[in-house]
Amino acid sequence: MIRLFALASFVYQSAAAIVLIFVLSHILAPAEYTTFSLALASSQFLCVLMFEWLQLAGVRFLAAAHGEEAARLRSSLIAAALLSATLLIGAGSAASIAGPLPLQVVGLGLTLAVLQGFADLNLMMIRVSDRLAAAAALLTLRATLLLAAPVAGALMFGTTTATLAGGVLGQTATLVVGWLAYRPPLQKVTFHVLLSTWRHFARYGIPAAGASVIHLSVPVMMRFIVISGLAAAGPAATAGFSMAVDLLQRPFAVIIAAIHTISYPDVVAQFEHRTKQESRDAIGRFYDFILCTTIVMLGGLIGFLPDAGRLFIPADVLTSFLSYGAATAVFYFFHVHLQSTLAVIPHLTTSSVRLVVIAACQLALVSLFTTLAVARSLSPASVVTSATIATGVVTILGSGPAIRNRATPRWSVVAGATVAAMVIGASEMLPSESPVWLAAKIAIAAVAVALVAWHGNFLSATGGTDLQRRSRDKS
Repeated sequence: MIRLFALASFVYQSAAAIVLIFVLSHILAPAEYTTFSLALASSQFLCVLMFEWLQLAGVRFLAAAHGEEAARLRSSLIAAALLSATLLIGAGSAASIAGPLPLQVVGLGLTLAVLQGFADLNLMMIRVSDRLAAAAALLTLRATLLLAAPVAGALMFGTTTATLAGGVLGQTATLVVGWLAYRPPLQKVTFHVLLSTWRHFARYGIPAAGASVIHLSVPVMMRFIVISGLAAAGPAATAGFSMAVDLLQRPFAVIIAAIHTISYPDVVAQFEHRTKQESRDAIGRFYDFILCTTIVMLGGLIGFLPDAGRLFIPADVLTSFLSYGAATAVFYFFHVHLQSTLAVIPHLTTSSVRLVVIAACQLALVSLFTTLAVARSLSPASVVTSATIATGVVTILGSGPAIRNRATPRWSVVAGATVAAMVIGASEMLPSESPVWLAAKIAIAAVAVALVAWHGNFLSATGGTDLQRRSRDKS
């Protein structure tokens, strides 16, 4: 039940993010929305750049630690986060002088990146301390605040600055509540021990985070290429594409984060403390969960994209949004699996150099394919499709560790999820302008999702949580 609540909290976060996009697209002018979208994407990129290495190192090493070792690791993580925040503010402030965005927008974006980094770090420490319910409750609170506060700022002032200020307020409130609700045991460490722990984090965390930054730069680069090509088409076309990128990226990113939060710490614990076969089985179940969920989600996005567009997208950007939507959804499906699913084994074995090589290959191939597509004057949807093909090629070439590990999903479950996704996606052809037909589509999708969830039994514990609890009890 706790795992179901945790999954529901992430689904709620995804829904809140989608609602935020829809609401802001109606409140803000197209030019203001485009500026907000670019500022938010840049802020998230900086957050990954400066804090992702701590997230990765924390999950990888804290999940298998207990007692005094865990307290020492937490203290080192918080100290490293303070250093990262200082560097981010200093470097970002200097770079903003020559940047195209207003200084107020830059300042708020930097503040948002720092607050999100600390809030994510706090959530991670709560989760790996076997407090999944508390982490889920805090995540639900943050999603609510990050929906209400930016919308309130946009309604009152109608500007990018006010909207970002609302996001800063929401992240601040989440961080305060999180630290009041859970104050993790810490341990005073000497400077020598601190440096030693940081080196341990950095050897794995920094290259792994560098790979995440490279992966994140791929859709950012694609976004700027397409928007630059759409400049002559006017703000409505660019806003439609920006909305498609924002809307269809978030569900995948959130569900991947949900599955990692629920299951990955248990996988780490089993990898460190159980037999090879037990670890292999845990990884295979993890693959089940992540593959089946995203496959069904892809079908749902394709099937309900026209309906969501008619209900929520402004009329002046609806045509451009629908023309890019399906291609963008398929791209993000392949992108998140290359970044997250294929990287599970290298993360467990701390083979961070391999992660960097895979990410660099994706960036190089996507750059090559999209450049050729633009040179041939292909449509923006075709440019996105070329990026999907490049990502698929890298996925095939980089699947060696997963194959050698012999951890495989249950292919019958994956096949069932694929059939369900095809059924849900095919419902796009139904005439859903009528509420009756739309209700029928929703009912078909709900039955298909329920059957996949029942067949897969994805939320059953793998045993890692019990192992973590016993380890803490012994300490």
